[in-house]
Amino acid sequence: MYQINFDNPQNIHFIGIGGISMSGLAEILIGRGFIVSGSDMKESPLTRHLEQKGVRVFYSQKAENILPETEIVVYTAAVHPDNPEFAEAVRRSLPMLTRAELLGQIMKNYDTPIAVSGTHGKTTTTSMLSHVLLKAESDPTISVGGILPVINGNIRVGSSQTFVTEACEYTNSFLSFFPRISIILNMDADHLDFFKDIDDIRHSFRKFAELLPENGLLVINADTPEYRQITEGLPCRVITYSLKNCADYTASDITYDKYGRPSFHVLKNGRKAGSFCLRVPGEHNVSNALSVIAVADYLGIDTDTIVKGLLDFTGTERRFQLKGEIGGVTVIDDYAHHPTEIEATLRAAHSYPHKKIWCVFQPHTYTRTYALLDEFASALAHADHVVLADIYAAREQNTIGITSEDLQKKILPLGVPCEYFQTFDEIENYLLTSCESGDLLITMGAGDIVTVGEHILGIRS
Repeated sequence: MYQINFDNPQNIHFIGIGGISMSGLAEILIGRGFIVSGSDMKESPLTRHLEQKGVRVFYSQKAENILPETEIVVYTAAVHPDNPEFAEAVRRSLPMLTRAELLGQIMKNYDTPIAVSGTHGKTTTTSMLSHVLLKAESDPTISVGGILPVINGNIRVGSSQTFVTEACEYTNSFLSFFPRISIILNMDADHLDFFKDIDDIRHSFRKFAELLPENGLLVINADTPEYRQITEGLPCRVITYSLKNCADYTASDITYDKYGRPSFHVLKNGRKAGSFCLRVPGEHNVSNALSVIAVADYLGIDTDTIVKGLLDFTGTERRFQLKGEIGGVTVIDDYAHHPTEIEATLRAAHSYPHKKIWCVFQPHTYTRTYALLDEFASALAHADHVVLADIYAAREQNTIGITSEDLQKKILPLGVPCEYFQTFDEIENYLLTSCESGDLLITMGAGDIVTVGEHILGIRS
């Protein structure tokens, strides 16, 4: 693999620079003096931000976008060899790195690289930890998979030796990383277009844990089934946390305010170690916070600072994000696209003021929908009324023949009203005539379903 010399900045081109992670890596390299160019299929706030920093962005993907002065090319898992820019880089024998390989090389430049992994909760937990590190004035470099208001974006370039990032398991990307501290939040059946089954996923997380050096730290959720398969025999230190089982860090006396936001005590090895309040809803966020508390405590951050850092965190974009209110209907948007995430979000919503919970769900990828059809139906049944959009294809073709109507047929026998519409316009019109004052409307999914709520509120991008 080509190794970048960060003391000798070069010309680097990103295929798919508009992605949340790719744009962040590009910004880190800009801060190191690299000359950056890139391409994407459409303009976005992220690409406009990069252009303001001097990046040349092409809104198409053509061979000629690989400029004569280009020295390195970075690409995402979604880019295939038939991509014209990829093919041109191969033709010119240019050094090429995946997004994960570049991120791994960046991590090598820090004494304390922290990687937050898990099937669910990476963005929220990375953001929580970022708030605590900022409150501790540790001046970290941050790469997060969402827009975090406190840093006005998805990237922050600090001057300390602390670097915190998400670590995604898809295509084994996180096996290219070099962490000294890792968090494993959970391991669930997902990305089954790549992994064979849950055992294959656990095997991948075990390999990720084995990346830690002997003086490293693994913080892992002891509520995760078979978690000891990951920790057994590791040379590094292991710290556990749990809501249900014996662990190094646990939560007790969890209570919720009228918006579902929890307060709780933390026990460290059975002894009270502090009282905490969160400004994001749900029991799942207590679990996320425990992992952050464990890491922060290990880093020597005092309890008062951890308390204040967590209290400062009010969420990231598309994570139970309040979008607005119209006609007495509260509109929330959430990125949940796996049954476990959906259930956690809807359980949290039940603690939020509402008459009826409407969930407008856009399934994400054909393979995930097909593999987890019954689980999706069961999770969505926690809403009072479900409205389904067409499946968001993302990187896939529908070779399976699965549709949202198949999901509708699974939901209706569970006693939950469920409609399916082929267009967003139909969904918006239906909601405008069906939702009543006091209802809670949640748009949910990893695609573009957020625009449904925004249009109802009169927000146009």
